[in-house]
Amino acid sequence: MSATRRLAAILAADVAGYSRLIGIDEEGTLDRLKAIRAELIDPMINEHRGRIVKTTGDGLLVEFGSVVDALRCATEWQRAMPHRHSGTPVDDRIEFRIGINVGDVVVEDSDIFGDGVNVAARLEALAKPGGICVSRVVRDQVRDKLEVEFNDRGEQRVKNIARPIRVFDVRIADAPATLTSALPERTTLALPDKPSIAVLSFQNMSGDPEQEYFADGMVEDIITALSRIRWLFVIARNSSFTYKGQAVDVKRVGRELGVRYVLEGSVRKAGQRVRISGQLIDTETGTHLWANRFDGCLEDVFDLQDELTMSVVGAIEPTLRKAEIERARRKRPESLDAYDFYLRALPFASTAMPENAEKALPLLEQAIQREPDYSVAHALIAWCHEQRYLRGGLRAEVRAIASSHARAAIAAGGDDALALAIGGFVIAAVERDFDTGLEAIDRSLTLSPSSALAFGFSSIIRAWKGDHAMAAEHGNAALRLSPYDPLSAADSGPGIASKSPV
Repeated sequence: MSATRRLAAILAADVAGYSRLIGIDEEGTLDRLKAIRAELIDPMINEHRGRIVKTTGDGLLVEFGSVVDALRCATEWQRAMPHRHSGTPVDDRIEFRIGINVGDVVVEDSDIFGDGVNVAARLEALAKPGGICVSRVVRDQVRDKLEVEFNDRGEQRVKNIARPIRVFDVRIADAPATLTSALPERTTLALPDKPSIAVLSFQNMSGDPEQEYFADGMVEDIITALSRIRWLFVIARNSSFTYKGQAVDVKRVGRELGVRYVLEGSVRKAGQRVRISGQLIDTETGTHLWANRFDGCLEDVFDLQDELTMSVVGAIEPTLRKAEIERARRKRPESLDAYDFYLRALPFASTAMPENAEKALPLLEQAIQREPDYSVAHALIAWCHEQRYLRGGLRAEVRAIASSHARAAIAAGGDDALALAIGGFVIAAVERDFDTGLEAIDRSLTLSPSSALAFGFSSIIRAWKGDHAMAAEHGNAALRLSPYDPLSAADSGPGIASKSPV
């Protein structure tokens, strides 16, 4: 069948905290989700003349001929969900996030593709549990037709979409409070009792949107290196990147993230040459403490990263011993090509969405073909397959692949905190081997005491294991290190202590 184009309203939805719910009660969660689909969601979609394009375990992609029908369906869906929660503990409830966009789509063999679909998926990821996010075109087309109100969240930069998206939250009248009440508000956070820093996304100065991954990868590595310095409190990437694409007031960033210092900069990549510029700012006074520029060949990119990191740390603490800096250097691949494939895969893998996992896996396979012992690439492959396993039908062969790569990541990643954290979580999630998983994650936290991801994974596994006090403690640590990270907020935090034992 040949591909055709048409204008459509696209609704993307998934379950918030699905991995956590599956870990607590796999059969019960799947049974409840099937009942909700059969009794509420599918009939409601049909009533509003929608068409279910595909499902992804906990997710749905739905096409509507009318944006009014799409938003009316979404609001009625979210209003009806709390009635399904009667008698269910707050932290065990199934709550959906919904994103809606209007755009041109390509239709082929009953599936739909294109930027219109991608934007809807990104909007869904921005929605709060129990909430709805829409694009500006949706807001403009329905605001005089439906009795709904909107909160303007401004322009947001999202993965794999070149232009910023104007995002609006839908106010759902008569909807009781949901898990979102536990999410942090952007209020002033107290400074920790040690030097603290947030590394903002570096501006891509290459003039090529395709190089965005390279600038983001540079920041990822700088955050990783800084996080391994024990006396330094480092905000996680997912929170610092919420300011991406915005005109930044560093004093406001300092108040909202609770940090003393902010590092910002830019990356310009042209051919085989790269230039990294950075400046370190005191958020209390706005004073520029340090600024520098580093030029080199791509073959020297790791040396440039180390030089930048050492300069920043030296500006924060002049008495830092060189040995501490050396410990901040994690294992890197011998092949720059392997590193490049890893960077290209990272934005897809880090969304924890099965459809993006499918995009990340071919890139990661290329990385380990060039560097068979590349531990963090094995870890990301394992995480991608974990998502495919939990959200794609619990297929035994997918579980086996996830487990194999997770164990390869731990075996090869003795000094790679990220590989240990992800590998440990996957082993716990797909094998229920909580002891091995926690052993790897504890090693990760020893190497990288500012890893929000490791604290978040530790919180989830300890809740599965029944150690609720430590789960709450590590969940709170994850939320403080990454206060605006939707993954941390959905799957960890104070409420996790109330989970039932596995």
